[in-house]
Amino acid sequence: MKISYNWLKQFIKIDWKSEETAALLTDLGLEVEIVEKYQSVKGGLEGIVVGHVLTCIQHPDADRLKITTVDLGNGVPVQIVCGASNVAAGQKVPVATIGTVLYDAAGVAFSIKKGKIRGQESHGMICAEDELGLGESHDGIMILDEALVPGTPAATVFKIENDEVFEIGLTPNRADAMSHLGTARDLRAGMLQSGVNVELITPSVSNFRVDKRILKIDVDVKEAKLAPRYCGVTISGITVKASPAWLQNRLKAIGINPKNNIVDVTNYVLHELGQPLHAFDASKINGKIIVKTLAAGTKFITLDDVERTLHEEDLMICDEKGPLCIAGVFGGKKSGVSENTNSIFLESAYFNPVSIRKTAKRHQLNTDASFRFERGIDPTITEYALKRAALLIQEVAGGEITSDVINVYPKKIEDFTVFLNFSKVAKIIGQELPKDTIKKILVSLDIKVNSVSDAGLGLTIPAYRVDVQREIDVIEEILRVYGYNNINFSKKLNATVSNSPRNEDYKIQNTIATQLNSQGFNEMMANSLTTASYVALSDVLNSEHNVTMLNPLSNDLATMRQSLLFSGLEAISYNINRKNADLKLFEFGKSYHNFPSGYEEHKHLTLFLSGNRNQENWASAQKPSDFFLFKGYVNGILSRLGIQKTQNLPVTSDVFSEGIAIGFGQDILVELGVVKKSILKHFGIKQEVFFADFNWALILKLISTKIKYTEIPKYPEVRRDLALLIDQNVTYDSIYNIARQTEKSLLKDINLFDVYEGSNLPEGKKSYALSFTIQDNSKTLTDAQIDKIMSKLQNNFETELGASLR
Repeated sequence: MKISYNWLKQFIKIDWKSEETAALLTDLGLEVEIVEKYQSVKGGLEGIVVGHVLTCIQHPDADRLKITTVDLGNGVPVQIVCGASNVAAGQKVPVATIGTVLYDAAGVAFSIKKGKIRGQESHGMICAEDELGLGESHDGIMILDEALVPGTPAATVFKIENDEVFEIGLTPNRADAMSHLGTARDLRAGMLQSGVNVELITPSVSNFRVDKRILKIDVDVKEAKLAPRYCGVTISGITVKASPAWLQNRLKAIGINPKNNIVDVTNYVLHELGQPLHAFDASKINGKIIVKTLAAGTKFITLDDVERTLHEEDLMICDEKGPLCIAGVFGGKKSGVSENTNSIFLESAYFNPVSIRKTAKRHQLNTDASFRFERGIDPTITEYALKRAALLIQEVAGGEITSDVINVYPKKIEDFTVFLNFSKVAKIIGQELPKDTIKKILVSLDIKVNSVSDAGLGLTIPAYRVDVQREIDVIEEILRVYGYNNINFSKKLNATVSNSPRNEDYKIQNTIATQLNSQGFNEMMANSLTTASYVALSDVLNSEHNVTMLNPLSNDLATMRQSLLFSGLEAISYNINRKNADLKLFEFGKSYHNFPSGYEEHKHLTLFLSGNRNQENWASAQKPSDFFLFKGYVNGILSRLGIQKTQNLPVTSDVFSEGIAIGFGQDILVELGVVKKSILKHFGIKQEVFFADFNWALILKLISTKIKYTEIPKYPEVRRDLALLIDQNVTYDSIYNIARQTEKSLLKDINLFDVYEGSNLPEGKKSYALSFTIQDNSKTLTDAQIDKIMSKLQNNFETELGASLR
């Protein structure tokens, strides 16, 4: 939001430097991000002075050039070569002196230098109005008032306005500050707290009066809940033309391009008071104004020449023949003000914020009016702003007020009441403020003190402070005006030792995040809001279980995610499209579900792996990531958390083309596998993606914090290898489990180091080469003991798996 300092000074008489004012506004919560200079003419006409043409003769070597001598007020006339046909001796003209910077039509700067033109020296430039940025004419030089004194700065002659503009990063809750009046209110409160007594000066509307009652347009509000207050008045005999310079300068300073005097006044009042207005061409209104909704599918052409299809909940401003305007959002093409308009119906209203927000989002419109209406404006200034605008229109466009003000306000919007406890104020702020200081701050914020007791204050909050409805909100207001920097800190350091459990969620997350970071993973944080259509990519997910937003920012952010998979795939697709295809990602996050039993949130840890396992290097060839590498990362997490005695279970999710589940008993700890190509195609991903989804709540229940220590064995370990010929359907997991059951105490490790499937093997067979590490912690093993263990292993493999030695 942009605030003009000159405009702000119309509300508060202040002579502070802009830096001081910006600092106070920031302390008050209206953070000034930048202060920019504004000049009504680019460059501010610096270096341009009034010159008196003493002589003017024809250039000897050019028919279209003349040689002039010009008095610049310093007693030393200079020679200037000029090409304008209207230059003559005795004139007062604007002269750009040596070193002056001017700007061309494209805004590109160029400097005036001493030079020669067709052999004659020229010490400056006599300017036309377009060269100075004062107009568009280039028919000849500007001829000034003869009474002007040579050497007078042109900036004073043309009353160039120099302003400073505050760019304020306004938070969404501060609807009350979305205007120069709102900013001035806050600034006054801050200055009063700083000991500077100032008054808030508001524009007077005491001169408003009805001139003639010749053009009355009735108003029928059929949707009072959507339009709680609606005001209007007619103005006749106006002339639509360009706005005067002062009005244009105010709008240009805050980044608004002037259009015509009527539209400019409505924009001016919007940014001055925070009240959006709309002007209708009265001649295009058939009968009365009707505020209502229309049937779904109704077509309507807006000011931008776009035909829009209306929703049955869109509030419309209509006449007896059809719609004229989307209420609070955008005007209609047919009812707008044009250069031929001579009478208008001026609208000022308070619309339901939720209704305006939904309509604006449905039609993807974001206007200055909708921005304010959807956050909540002041319902008490609706008529005041209308009168203010009407008087300004009479000032800049002429005309007469030709009807009484129509004010449809069936049910007054009441102020909020809050009781403020002094003890609560001290507890929240951490410091006891004087009661008189608290009352002074509240009064400076237009908060009425209805009752005073030893316990606290009974308060009435004005309706325009939609963000102050609770006691804690009032305390926040007191604190921001009192000043966060003015709160004292105790010199005494208090510390307590808390007995926090070792297994706190954030500690476990940090432990696993550290491990994954060391393995090359990057942590990601995706938006919990997603598109509802992703549910259709999996049969396990159900659209009926979606948690949908009542006021979504867009269709892509309308639903809470049921799975972390799709947001991860969005990130992978984004990176691949930017030439970053080797990815290791993980995320701690929640999924959200709307079950018949109620809403539920489930915590997850998800892992993503895609691309090559190592970067391209001269010493080693690139190798793509595979399932076994990914499974190793998953097992590493379980091992780090001390979760043992797991078992492989069938995967239940249908997002995998192949995968496994690792469970504890009948509960699934994690599912992992290769994401289906059909799902990857939806995100434009052509390379393989591995995905793991941990049930984090179950992980937290099972983690072991007991650390067991064992002495390093003194006796050597022994390795023996077996090459087994087994059926194709036999898994390594079954071999591993049989080996562990055969020898529980001495068998330390089992490793599969080779798999062979080839033409030299019988049909339906494969070969596994395995190593077995055997060790006794109390003595050295003999060959007889080792052979006995290996024999038992071989017999059990043959009996249970039909294996044979190769």
